[in-house]
Amino acid sequence: MILTNNLTPDSACRSFFSNDTYFTSFSNAILFDGKQVIHPERLVRYENNMSLIIDDTKSAEDKKRRRDIVVKTDVDGVCCLFSIEHQSTIDKNMVIRCGNYEMLEYLKQLKNKKLKRLVPQVMIVFIQEIKNRIPL
Repeated sequence: MILTNNLTPDSACRSFFSNDTYFTSFSNAILFDGKQVIHPERLVRYENNMSLIIDDTKSAEDKKRRRDIVVKTDVDGVCCLFSIEHQSTIDKNMVIRCGNYEMLEYLKQLKNKKLKRLVPQVMIVFIQEIKNRIPL
């Protein structure tokens, strides 16, 4: 019997970082030199589906965007959004996509009149480019 793994790298990333301990360990290592600033018990999963309508006068297009993982938590009493985005290959437009994600989130926050200030966002993007895959 041959077992196969049909997980895509993106779904494997989402599955792995859905574990709050893994998410906080990784984020603390990358962002805070390993200091325990983000705590797993204080993470709240955050809605990360976004929609953007692009109207270029010839046609209107509705673009859907979804970040891999987004959580809300506090850092020294300040509410923040942290996200992780996985890329299987190098994409020169990734910085634009990250900017779109952040701007869409800020626009959503601006519409919420209950917020006294914008919630800061931190996004970690890592690239896993595998050129020569070796079958296991």
